[in-house]
Amino acid sequence: MKRNLVVHAQYDAQRRELEAFLQAFHTSGTYVAQGERNSIKKDTFSGEMLSIKKFKTPNVLQGLIYRFFRKSKAKRSFQYANKLISVGLHTPFPVAYMEKFKLGLAESFYVSRHLEYDLDFRVLNHNPRYPNREEILRQFAQFTFRLHENGIEFLDHSPGNTLIAHRGDGTYVFYLIDLNRMRFGEMDFHQRMKNFRRLWLSKTMINIISKEYSQLYGKSEEETHRLLTFYSRKFQRKKNVKKIRKRKWGI
Repeated sequence: MKRNLVVHAQYDAQRRELEAFLQAFHTSGTYVAQGERNSIKKDTFSGEMLSIKKFKTPNVLQGLIYRFFRKSKAKRSFQYANKLISVGLHTPFPVAYMEKFKLGLAESFYVSRHLEYDLDFRVLNHNPRYPNREEILRQFAQFTFRLHENGIEFLDHSPGNTLIAHRGDGTYVFYLIDLNRMRFGEMDFHQRMKNFRRLWLSKTMINIISKEYSQLYGKSEEETHRLLTFYSRKFQRKKNVKKIRKRKWGI
């Protein structure tokens, strides 16, 4: 089986060891998540804890598309992580990715440094009394503004894909994960507000974020609040209707 291994320059001297490390994915390490689509393990490499994400095995047609017409999810994750870091934004440090081919893509893996963090965004959704929640949301609005200003539209900007670390001085660092779906280019105001829609923001969260973002962008707080609410509620209604249909039909 043909393999393609790409490593970050900082790990180039350990290329052979990284290849053997990834080849042992199925027999070593500890599962962090094991799903029908993707699996994530953590394992020690040269004294350093790494996270390894194995993407779902594509079907034959998908495998051919990923080999000849479209970048694999592993490759995009690696490239987009480097893009984020190059503009001063945060994600777990990208170490390597590996693709295995038969006729088309058979397996793919993305490796990053394992990140210790304090919470993910879901905690803010579910716990309105979380300590310093309002300040975290203000800083999250600033973070997303920087993302947009750099022409990065994170298409999976959802609660489980933002990890948050507290620096201890009242500031918070936001790390994006699950990076394989992004668009790049200048974003207008509607695109920016729409990009918040998957975060399942409550009324209070919208109040805080819209006030902060409006000041940064130079739009009125009323217009920012209106659009942010519109796109958030539209998305939530759509998802809720799907849930009702699934329950009704037993899907």
